[in-house]
Amino acid sequence: QVQLAESGGGLVQTGGSLRLSCVVSGSISYINRMGWYRQAPGKQRELVATITSGGTTNLAHSVKGRFTISKDNAKNTVYLQMNSLKPEDTAVYYCYVERWVSARPIDYWGQGTQVTVSS
Repeated sequence: QVQLAESGGGLVQTGGSLRLSCVVSGSISYINRMGWYRQAPGKQRELVATITSGGTTNLAHSVKGRFTISKDNAKNTVYLQMNSLKPEDTAVYYCYVERWVSARPIDYWGQGTQVTVSS
């Protein structure tokens, strides 16, 4: 099993910054991809950013130029640096890990951390 522990959410004003962290523990071998999704009230969960084991990143169009995803392999941690935050970034942010088990991908999710951007 894989356990994900998120931190770093909170309340920030428009234009502010936050950094989310997600520590991954447990069976961390064969992890192919890590990243962040978010879900705003009344909306579907959407991809924010992902990073592969090789370091290739993918960011949603809405956050490009403002958010950065990175990882520290030594600390088994993935980060989401969020700058120039907007009220529409308000959501619960979920850390996620894709791990390959018996030749098929299995997703693991954190419990989520609330990010609120005030106008």
